[in-house]
Amino acid sequence: MGRVARVTEAGDYRFFAGWRSDPFFFDTRGALNDLQFTGDDFFIDKDVCSIVLEMPSSALGPKRVGLWARTLDGAGGVWVQADRGALPAQAVFLVGSERDGYHAGEPANDARFIAVFAHALEHTGGYAPEEAKRVAGTLLPDMLSYDPTRPASFPSNGRTLTDDAADAFLAVLTNGKVTGDKVGPHIDLLAEFPYLGPPHNISVTSHATSPIATELRKASRRLGSS
Repeated sequence: MGRVARVTEAGDYRFFAGWRSDPFFFDTRGALNDLQFTGDDFFIDKDVCSIVLEMPSSALGPKRVGLWARTLDGAGGVWVQADRGALPAQAVFLVGSERDGYHAGEPANDARFIAVFAHALEHTGGYAPEEAKRVAGTLLPDMLSYDPTRPASFPSNGRTLTDDAADAFLAVLTNGKVTGDKVGPHIDLLAEFPYLGPPHNISVTSHATSPIATELRKASRRLGSS
């Protein structure tokens, strides 16, 4: 049975929600094996329920902005913030109630986590205490900085789907002792909206009537039969 994908257009804005090939790339097993990386990409055949919003850069204004996203859970009849984030892998610094508090919080209050992040950096990267606090301060508040007048490139300006954010994170976490996991970007990314590759081994069905939705279905069938 296919999984429903929806595409909506309004002027210069386009919105997609549905299952796609996961664009994230990382050697997860190597990370769990004391950062002994072999280049085994855990996400190469994985799918993810994706939300893609395309808008003109002018909608963000002429100056640098800070972006973050959150996930709300309404299963109990009341919307509750269950997760949030902007930079990759931030929550690995936290455990237990600290992690829960972080997920439920907002960037405006992230200064309270600097000491926790610094402690983790001392332990994992061998940072001296003052340097650990300084580096922790560059990771918080957890927001993705983006200047719409410049090309996107992580970590200095936004993040593209091919930017190796995991390598940048590893370099910070280990104080430069580990600089990569030997994994590169996925090759199934699309040049057109919604940019994420078709999901693996399933068909993409849609109730949308837009030309984009039709082309997505065609692309999925072509790639599935190749």
